[in-house]
Amino acid sequence: MKVGIMSFAHMHAYSYADCLKQVDGVELIGISDENEERGSQAAKQYNTTFYRTDAELLAQDLDAVIICSENVKHKDMVIQAARAKKHILCEKPIATSVEDATEMIRVCEEEGVILQTAFPVRFSEPMQQLKKAVEKALIGEIVAIRSTNRGQNPGGWFIEKDRSGGGAVLDHTVHMVDIMRWLLNEEISEVTAEVDRFFQDHDIDDAGLLTLVFENGVIASHDASWSRSKNNPTWGDVTIELIGTKGTLRADAFKEHIKIFSSTGKAYQHTLYAKDMDLGLIEDFIQTVREKRTPSITGFDGLKAMEVALAAYASGEKKQPIKLG
Repeated sequence: MKVGIMSFAHMHAYSYADCLKQVDGVELIGISDENEERGSQAAKQYNTTFYRTDAELLAQDLDAVIICSENVKHKDMVIQAARAKKHILCEKPIATSVEDATEMIRVCEEEGVILQTAFPVRFSEPMQQLKKAVEKALIGEIVAIRSTNRGQNPGGWFIEKDRSGGGAVLDHTVHMVDIMRWLLNEEISEVTAEVDRFFQDHDIDDAGLLTLVFENGVIASHDASWSRSKNNPTWGDVTIELIGTKGTLRADAFKEHIKIFSSTGKAYQHTLYAKDMDLGLIEDFIQTVREKRTPSITGFDGLKAMEVALAAYASGEKKQPIKLG
């Protein structure tokens, strides 16, 4: 299978490119990037061809593309790729408005191409085990959820709202909302949130506390932030706790790690030894394209997760709950 990557603006592009190299029968045949220096360096790093425009890349004999641009560019790039009949894995958040995401989904359906949202946390082994436990009803009926996604401020275009569409709340809410929807098979009906800036001197949110109500009555809280310092032993955390009528379950996507103490460089670090969740995502996408099946994480999944993050901003601004659906 022949795959291209459109933009290396998002750091996940490097991980996805590494993963493509590990999948049998897959060739990374090209990279496009409007930033010529970044794109040409990435092409050299991955021993592939650099294209100065997306159109040049899409004109090649490609089966699929992975889009890792700035968030606000996702819509145009997805539509361009769909019109070129390429299957698509789009970095999260899928877009920066419900209207844009809806159009992206519609065009991909019209063109008969796959649109998958990049939510690699589903492929974390702790999250996979949690899903199995929920399916077996090990803790009875779930009544409440607590989750966190607290990491480091990525800087760059992430803190420029006209390119990112939002700060930590958009960046770090969509992953865990997707996990909650995946576990419960339920939609969120109401969002209440406090959104603010505490940790850096940038004109964009770096923290938010969300309370979510699901259509079946489950109540969830989510702590999203860019609160971790550069000296933190790991990038951040991705945790979830399920409270049920017969017990509780807790999963940490980064729990499987070795603690390293060093006399040079960073004194204390966590090194993961679990299977790479990004590799799980890429393997799933490649298999989806090969089998021409409905993706495990659809464009609609991306839309619903993004919708909650946008509702959190509206709630924070209006100081009231926001109804969905």
